[in-house]
Amino acid sequence: MTYVFNPSLPAALDVKGVQDKFPVRRVYCVGRNYAAHAIEMGSDPDREPPFFFCKPGDGDAVVAVPANGSVDIPYPPLTENYHYETELVVAIGKPVKDISVAQAASSIFGYGVGLDMTRRDLQATMREQGRPWEIGKAFDYSAPIGELTPIADLGEINAGNIKLTVNGETRQDSDLTHLIWSVSEVISRLSQLFELKPGDLIMTGTPAGVGPVVTGDTLVASIEGLSSIRVNIK
Repeated sequence: MTYVFNPSLPAALDVKGVQDKFPVRRVYCVGRNYAAHAIEMGSDPDREPPFFFCKPGDGDAVVAVPANGSVDIPYPPLTENYHYETELVVAIGKPVKDISVAQAASSIFGYGVGLDMTRRDLQATMREQGRPWEIGKAFDYSAPIGELTPIADLGEINAGNIKLTVNGETRQDSDLTHLIWSVSEVISRLSQLFELKPGDLIMTGTPAGVGPVVTGDTLVASIEGLSSIRVNIK
C-alpha cells in the first residue's frame, strides 16, 4: 500500500525496564473525577455516571516525557488562562468491550503520570455556549505523559499520593483514594461506550488545586510509586 504522503508515526511512551515503546492509539479523559476538583470548578460532586472527552492520540498532543528527564512545551496560542491538571494515566494492554468492574484490571498494561493541559478560558467559553471542548483540551502539546510502569511490576494502583509543584511550590496534593470513580469502574464504563484496544490511554481525572501557569514556569507532577515528570513552559 502506498500513500499520497508519509503517514505520521504514533506517539510512543517509554516503558520502565524495557527498550520497547508503548504506541499510543487513543487518549480518553475522565471529567471531574475528584469531588474537591468538581467543587472548585463549580460542579456538583455527587457520584453521577462518569463523562468522557478525548485528546488526539498522535504525537501532536501527546508529549513523551523521559524518565529522569524533562520536556519543553510552548505556551499555546489564543489563551490567557493556561492550566495544569495532574492525572494518573492508565495504559490499556488488551482489547476489551463491555467488561465488568471485577475484570477491568485484567486489561491494564501499566500506569504513568500525565498532565491534562487546558486552555481554561476557551473551555469555559465552549461550555457556556453548549459546544464541544476540543479547543480547550485537544490542542498541540496538551498531554505530557511520563514513563509507563507495567502493572506486572507493582500490581494494581488504587491509592497513593498525587502531587504537582510549580517552581517548587506545591499546588496539588491529594491521594488516589479520593477518585470518585475507581480505575476499574472507569474502565468498565468506558468499555461500554467504546471497544478499548491496546495502545489506549485513560487520564483518570485531577484533584483540586488546578491553576494557571505562564511562560518560564516549571511543573513537576508525581504519583507515589511511578516516575515523575518535569515540564517547562516555554
